[in-house]
Amino acid sequence: MRKTTLTIWLVSVVSVLCAVGTVRSQEKISEVEKAELIKMPIVEKKPLVQMAILLDTSGSMSGLIDQARTELWAIVNEFIFAKRNGLEPEIQVALYEYGKNSLPSEKGYIRQIVPFTTDLDKVSEEIFTLKTNGGDEYCGRVIKEASEQLKWSSSNDDLKVIFIAGNEPFTQGPVDYRQSCKAAISKDIVVNTIHCGSPSAGIEGKWKNGAMLADGQYMNIDHNRKAIHIDAPQDKEIAELGIRLNETYIAYGKRGTFAYERQSAQDRNASTASKESLLQRAVTKASRNYRNEAWDLVDALKNNNVQLEDIKDEELPKEMQKMTAKERKAYVEAKTKRRDEMQQKIQQLNERRKKYIAEEMKKLQKEGGTLGSAVIKAVRDQAKEKNFTFESSEKSSKNLEPDASQ
Repeated sequence: MRKTTLTIWLVSVVSVLCAVGTVRSQEKISEVEKAELIKMPIVEKKPLVQMAILLDTSGSMSGLIDQARTELWAIVNEFIFAKRNGLEPEIQVALYEYGKNSLPSEKGYIRQIVPFTTDLDKVSEEIFTLKTNGGDEYCGRVIKEASEQLKWSSSNDDLKVIFIAGNEPFTQGPVDYRQSCKAAISKDIVVNTIHCGSPSAGIEGKWKNGAMLADGQYMNIDHNRKAIHIDAPQDKEIAELGIRLNETYIAYGKRGTFAYERQSAQDRNASTASKESLLQRAVTKASRNYRNEAWDLVDALKNNNVQLEDIKDEELPKEMQKMTAKERKAYVEAKTKRRDEMQQKIQQLNERRKKYIAEEMKKLQKEGGTLGSAVIKAVRDQAKEKNFTFESSEKSSKNLEPDASQ
């Protein structure tokens, strides 16, 4: 007993002495380095935009999937000029499909395709593999799963939005959509509903009510409509630069070769989807929203993810394995410089292209919106509510119709 008591006493004494030492150390720091500490910049957390897209892939929704393939890059590009407190946001996209019989019935005919990711090539790849067939569309359940399964930010300053698109009544399934929408907004997750059909059918089917319960927007689109493309003088050069950007990537590590090939594959997918999709993808690749530090050495070094000298020879491309340390550094710097030049050129061309498109769009009559136009309209409005600003808000690209019927 005495031994135990003595041990406790010794531990207490040591703790007190350490605490006193810490206090004195802090006092010393505050006296000597106070001026320097005051000068230290406060590192602000990078703002975050999280966007979960829930697509109905039942038999009648092939047009919706086509719009998702065509307009993904235009949606992402909406945030190229977005900032909050001078900081550019990180864009994370998640993807779900629901409503087709080939999905497990015990899981509500729902599949999480991609959790939140900044790997936009992965999102594009998955969208191009989607197929449709008949099924039951459980909107309440897919909203519930997206709200609970995904790793949403805990900060109310970040923008957290769900976009659910489909055409059957919002009331289907065992999970009450009203509970799902209320639960989502209680976590500061806004639910926007996009009905593929007439406005009256969407209202009758409770799509509008679902959005109202979760502070979202109700939108109505023609899911079979093709996205508008207007030829501009800058199109050819932007498309060519977008493809040539791939030459500036240095694939490294175990997944490097696969990811590099996937990048080229998504260029091909974009070109087959539409001219506009290829151009918007090129613009995305010229922005900070397109990040590949997990497999590209230029991005990895730029974002301080790795140190060049720490990478094993066998993890480097063959042309770099024979180089000296100095040659490797010069090689990466040359690729970085070339990419920066090409990205800057694309952005300059795109600014001129946007002005040209805006003038041409004034000559066209407004028609029903598409998936992309609906998402862009809502996400811009909701981002502003979170104190995001858009430097080119009035100059933003008009190649997608900005108005979706409400």
